[in-house]
Amino acid sequence: MDQIFVVMLIALAILAVIDITVGVSNDAVNFLNSAIGSKAVPFKTIMVVATLGILVGALFSNGMMEIARSGIFVPSMFSFNDVMIIFLAVMITDVLLLDVFNTLGLPTSTTVSIVFELLGAAVCLAVVKIVMTDGSLATLPQYINTEKASEIVYSILLSVILSFTIGTLVQYVSRMFFTFHIDKRLKYFGALFGGIAITAITFFILIKGLKGVSFISKETYSWINHHQFHIVAMSFVFWTLFSQMLMSVFKINILRVIIIIGTFALALAFAGNDLVNFIGVPIAAFQSYGFFAGSGMDPDLYMMGELANDNIEAPFYFLVIAGLVMVFTLWTSKKAKNVIETEMNLARQDSGTTTEKFKPNLLSKGLVRGMVYLGMGVDYFLPKSLQLKMDKRFEKPLKAKVAKMEEPAFDMVRASVNLMVASILISIGTSMQLPLSTTYVTFMVAMGTSFADGAWDRDTAVYRVTGVFNVIGGWLVTAIVAFLAAFVTAYILKIGEVFAVVGLLILVGILLYRSNKKHQKKTKEKDAAKATELNSHDIVTIQGVVTETSSQVATVIGKTKALYTSVIDSLGLQELSKLKQSRKKLKKLEKEIEELKGNVYFFVKNLDETSVEASKFYILTLGYLQDMVKAVNFIAQNSFSHVDNNHKKLKFNQIRDLKNTDRQLQELFDKIEATFSEENFSQLENLLKDKETLITYVDSLIQKQIVRIRTTETSPKNSKLYFSILFETDDLVKATMGLLELFMEFEVHIKKRR
Repeated sequence: MDQIFVVMLIALAILAVIDITVGVSNDAVNFLNSAIGSKAVPFKTIMVVATLGILVGALFSNGMMEIARSGIFVPSMFSFNDVMIIFLAVMITDVLLLDVFNTLGLPTSTTVSIVFELLGAAVCLAVVKIVMTDGSLATLPQYINTEKASEIVYSILLSVILSFTIGTLVQYVSRMFFTFHIDKRLKYFGALFGGIAITAITFFILIKGLKGVSFISKETYSWINHHQFHIVAMSFVFWTLFSQMLMSVFKINILRVIIIIGTFALALAFAGNDLVNFIGVPIAAFQSYGFFAGSGMDPDLYMMGELANDNIEAPFYFLVIAGLVMVFTLWTSKKAKNVIETEMNLARQDSGTTTEKFKPNLLSKGLVRGMVYLGMGVDYFLPKSLQLKMDKRFEKPLKAKVAKMEEPAFDMVRASVNLMVASILISIGTSMQLPLSTTYVTFMVAMGTSFADGAWDRDTAVYRVTGVFNVIGGWLVTAIVAFLAAFVTAYILKIGEVFAVVGLLILVGILLYRSNKKHQKKTKEKDAAKATELNSHDIVTIQGVVTETSSQVATVIGKTKALYTSVIDSLGLQELSKLKQSRKKLKKLEKEIEELKGNVYFFVKNLDETSVEASKFYILTLGYLQDMVKAVNFIAQNSFSHVDNNHKKLKFNQIRDLKNTDRQLQELFDKIEATFSEENFSQLENLLKDKETLITYVDSLIQKQIVRIRTTETSPKNSKLYFSILFETDDLVKATMGLLELFMEFEVHIKKRR
């Protein structure tokens, strides 16, 4: 019997390592986003600072491991066999749940997941024990620490509302002082701001980051708690003078210092306190086995009251191993980058198209509309002179022309406020013994500061609000799914015993393997798509416009001709799946062009004064490209519907004529693609002559079909489809020729200028 528990301990150790990897991938967003988003320091420096924070937090932490041992359930009410089932069910559920969130790119709370998994598994075993002893479910509170679970639920709502509100207010005040002309204002307010920010962050390290660490005695921590005001006052004076010295003597930007210290502080607190979420349960299982092994009792009779002892400490070497695994994961995890990208897109200052992947819903639309009306009401009562002064503080300076990839998502003032406010809120929550989640606080502070900074303008607000609701909804779902999944897993382990243990571990391995393979495949497809998709680069000159549009035309022509051929071939062979794939690819291509059109504003703003006339040319080019893709998309949609509805096949003569049309179109498009790929526009006039041949041929096919209808054609659906393909092909050719004529005219215009 003991062997099965040894196997369970080994499984828990393996699951702990896996849990750390998926957990760090999720929580890295908490302490990296401000530094990465502001580009305050090089990426490698950020990672080194975060690594040091993680190592310090992990190596010297006892991690508040009591939450896993006795924070959720009452251990004296459960046997050794029961707690081992609870712990294994929790770890299996946690690994799979966090992996799902990481794959989706959504940040979630590891604290909430572990707490509700413990709650779900413990409730399951408690209900089983009550039913088996013919007891009453009214006695369930004797098994479960319901007060702690309720406290965490309340803290979720509290942290979401407070973090967003306070982040908004502090950022608004900070921006009023600094405006967006940071360099001019920093010399006046930099030292004071540095004093406040670094004081808040160091206070956070003392109150939150050092809570439970092994090298700080309880007496020392108690003294820190009872002298918080004095510590804050002295720290403020010291850090203000220190900030002024750095700025005046060493010419160091104090905002960079704040961001580095803040990143270290949040990483330290993450490793020092959230470590319980990853290894607390396996360590509790290891300690439980230690108690049981020395008892010599039956595992179903030995009750685990000893787990409630507050003096139990986690073995130091476990913390060392955990810290090293966390650091390794931080440097290697691709899914961490996926999670970081979600928050970065929602918080970024510019109003590009990155936020529009979140589709608006009724709630987000209603909230944004309500805020617009509220703003109109406030504007009505505020004096116009005050409004103008306030608006001036939020005017953004004209940016130097920098490549978009090199632009920060937001400036260092906002990054500093993110770290400072998150530090203060988590410190206060900890001192008040509120189990605030670092994920909730850091995410909602980031959303509040971006809102206050005017990033949520009328063009992007509805998408950002939808994104925030999606993330918050994910948090709430975490609690429900974690509870139910752990409940079910614990029940399976209870009734299935050894077979259930082996079966579930195999299932976990299969699911994780499939998830990683799927993620790798998705990443490869994404990278491959990026290599061929339409991109809007930063263009400032006319020659740059020509090069950019030529590349885009060549790409669209190449994709369009391939998809046109695929649709015609699939229609002839009645291959529904291939028609569906072609339709999907055309939708994607259409979306890429739509995104380019959405970025026209930034394109026009970027052009230098001598190249503004190229704006109309670029806009018209995108219009022709969109018309071309829409024509082929219409053909694909009609063909798919025809086959999907099981209508009669097109006749052999019709398919043959369409194939001939396709062959002529391919020859023409091959020449056009080569012309634009090489930027050799000397053949444009000859290409324009070719259009008459193709258009004449399409017209002859239309006339031929009219004759068929009068003589042999018996299917109105066939005629409808056939005509629609010919008409859209005609539109495709005319849009293509319109594009060539536009390029010819623009080339003539450029030559005249020279």
